[in-house]
Amino acid sequence: MLTEERFSRILAIVDLEGSVKVPDLVQRLGISESTVRRDLAAMDEKGMLVKVYGGAISVNHPKMTVLDESIVKRKTQFTEEKRRIAKYAASLIGEDDFVYLDAGTTTELIPDYLTQRGAVFVTDAVNHALRLSTMGFRVYLLGGEIKSVTEIVLGEDALRMLSKFRFTKGFFGTNGISLAGGFTTPDPREAAVKAAAMSACRQSYILADESKFRTESNVRFARYEDAAVITNRVPEGDWKKQDNIITV
Repeated sequence: MLTEERFSRILAIVDLEGSVKVPDLVQRLGISESTVRRDLAAMDEKGMLVKVYGGAISVNHPKMTVLDESIVKRKTQFTEEKRRIAKYAASLIGEDDFVYLDAGTTTELIPDYLTQRGAVFVTDAVNHALRLSTMGFRVYLLGGEIKSVTEIVLGEDALRMLSKFRFTKGFFGTNGISLAGGFTTPDPREAAVKAAAMSACRQSYILADESKFRTESNVRFARYEDAAVITNRVPEGDWKKQDNIITV
């Protein structure tokens, strides 16, 4: 099969289904995994699709996610990209900041790069709170129900506690980013906590690797224009025109 024919068939599959995994393309096209990966990289460079971990997504249709992946799985994805994003985010935190630190596998890396100890933190993530406290920071952990799959605190108690605070900066994770849909997550309770925290921040930052673009979950917690996005790579198309994206 010629290269252009492979590109055409891959593009047809991705545009029809919204996303595709490498093993699926190997089986459906009868070609090797190395060829599939090489083709996806080339098509990504041409702006024909977006290459993500383990496959690709369409540039035309946002991928829909309705379930949270486990923390263990997400920690193994885009590890170097997440570290670059977290390092830049940490550089934005000053001695006098009162910071909201949302749960997530990218936000949890921020403490690794903090160079001062004056900032005060509030978080909904148990592991974030323990790490920051061990490092000598003053930290408040929201109260409420613990969601085991993402290791965060949810519920009315968390929302009541958040209503007392006003933050200078907030750093948030997200399951999806789209221009029309904004920032989204699968869990309505998690979305409520994120929305309440973001509304209390003077400046909000979304920490997101490239896989989160053109992906939507079923609950929006903020509009696209409500935060700056720190990412490792900006997709082609209208994303290049956005002035609230910071690429690191």
